[in-house]
Amino acid sequence: MDQEREPGRGWHDMGGAAFAGAVDPASHDYALWEKRVDALMVLCTAKGLFTVDGLRRAIEDLGPGAFESMSYYERWIASVARNLIEAGVFTVEELNARMEAIGARGATYGAASLARGDG
Repeated sequence: MDQEREPGRGWHDMGGAAFAGAVDPASHDYALWEKRVDALMVLCTAKGLFTVDGLRRAIEDLGPGAFESMSYYERWIASVARNLIEAGVFTVEELNARMEAIGARGATYGAASLARGDG
């Protein structure tokens, strides 16, 4: 996606940009984690923890490298986490500790679920 942008267009403003090939929305089945990220964003905005504008701001603040290397929902979860940290829901340290604990349960969703007794 290393292409020139039109004058006045930000690096994150990809709408209408010319890319190779059409996108077939039917060819993408959302992964469970992607569905959960979407649900988490809906719940957080409903509780007033941040707005959709806050989600977008934090995504745009990720910088152009994020749009080159991260998927759509990877950018969303990074933005949700940043907004929740800014809202004081948890700290970076608390998030890191929780992620380490979850990572220690297993490398796959199934292994992590079984390790905590969900299976």
